[in-house]
Amino acid sequence: MTTTPVEPLPVHGTVPLRARWERWMRELVENPQHVSALTSRYGSPVNVLNPAPLRHTAQELLDAGASHGVDTQVFFARKANKALCFVDAARDAGLGVDVASENELRQVLDRGVAPERIILSAAIKTDDLLRLAVSRGVTISCDSRAESRRIAAIARALDTTACVAPRLAPDPNSLPPTRFGERLSAWRQAEWPQELRVVGVHVHLHGYSEADRRTALAEAIALVEHLRALGQPAEFIDIGGGVPMSYLESREQWENYLERIASQRAGTGEPFTWKSDPLSNTYPFWQEPTRGQWLDQLLSGDVPGYGTAGTELRERDIALHLEPGRSLLDGCGVILTEVSFLKERSDGLPLIGVAMNRTQCRTAADDILLDPLLVPTAGPAKEISREPRTGFVVGAYCIEDEVILRRELDFPDGIAVGDTLAIPNTAGYFMHILESASHQIPLARNVYYDGGDWVPDDIDAV
Repeated sequence: MTTTPVEPLPVHGTVPLRARWERWMRELVENPQHVSALTSRYGSPVNVLNPAPLRHTAQELLDAGASHGVDTQVFFARKANKALCFVDAARDAGLGVDVASENELRQVLDRGVAPERIILSAAIKTDDLLRLAVSRGVTISCDSRAESRRIAAIARALDTTACVAPRLAPDPNSLPPTRFGERLSAWRQAEWPQELRVVGVHVHLHGYSEADRRTALAEAIALVEHLRALGQPAEFIDIGGGVPMSYLESREQWENYLERIASQRAGTGEPFTWKSDPLSNTYPFWQEPTRGQWLDQLLSGDVPGYGTAGTELRERDIALHLEPGRSLLDGCGVILTEVSFLKERSDGLPLIGVAMNRTQCRTAADDILLDPLLVPTAGPAKEISREPRTGFVVGAYCIEDEVILRRELDFPDGIAVGDTLAIPNTAGYFMHILESASHQIPLARNVYYDGGDWVPDDIDAV
């Protein structure tokens, strides 16, 4: 394979949103032969992963906590990406893992993650799942008093003690209502039989506001104090995920996008999305502060009714647990998908067909707001005729709205069937959270860089 870099072809939205590209991602897309080898061997799309950035993204959070003297522990949210290379990377970095199903838990245990470094936060917990967690000493995020009674009964039957962390639902007059957990008043009425050891308090919050997390800490600290008065250890407060990251190079482009989408929604601006989709539910692809700075700001700020968050946690000897998924996987993955056809919709709208479906690059949000790049795998310019094109990228499912990226994209240097579209920074949720094998189309294969070569991830053999 060639070692001479070949510049990928530019792609940008008609309202551009230029992504940040890690060095390893750039090196990958600058090697068309290598890209072709991956899609030829593993099919299209292929999820290309590199777990190396995970360690330094976690370290940002650990360093921020340490600067405040707070015992901070990071748990990789497994649901963000199913690949086992990330479990191994988290284990080797001394991190914990947050799991949300029996399969996730079994796989993590099988990879050698210590039970005390695992938290089970599944929204629905079967008896089999609870038995596995209790028997292995895994901490269980307990969603309700009824669930605590189920756990106690299972622990009693196994003649052991279960480690639990009651999940606290903050006061809906202070923070948005949540379906997770129970109110402080309910947990103060809970009974904790000898089969249950309450090792901490868990809080699940939507969004990314550090101020909201400080608001929630007030009730969490109060619950810790209540539990300790009952003789329970209550050693930590787990504030879950929602650690922000930023995908884009340019704040100005993000602000321009917000202005343009607002104009489109109001009917005063030129549409630039598929069927004028308002994209009303999207991640904030550019934001600040992120990760370490965000946590520093959180710990420096006041907790209502208390002092600063860092001081209150440190003086009470309460550890802070975090469960990042998306932000921990920042810079860890690229989706490669082959261009299968170029055509026009019946009204003449240009379409770019790629060999993937929309569930293979989608979260619960409406769209991924990043500009991809085009790898010239169809051949060099002197051999391939490429015409500039502006249109929409569509996928494999046989439905009218099967669109991969819902913004109109411009290919100023042209595009050809056989080229490869590279979508950056997709490891966090985009690859797996909604993936579907409808039409009996196989799920995308996953490969990762093991330090010497690209190798299949073990998850595809499970």
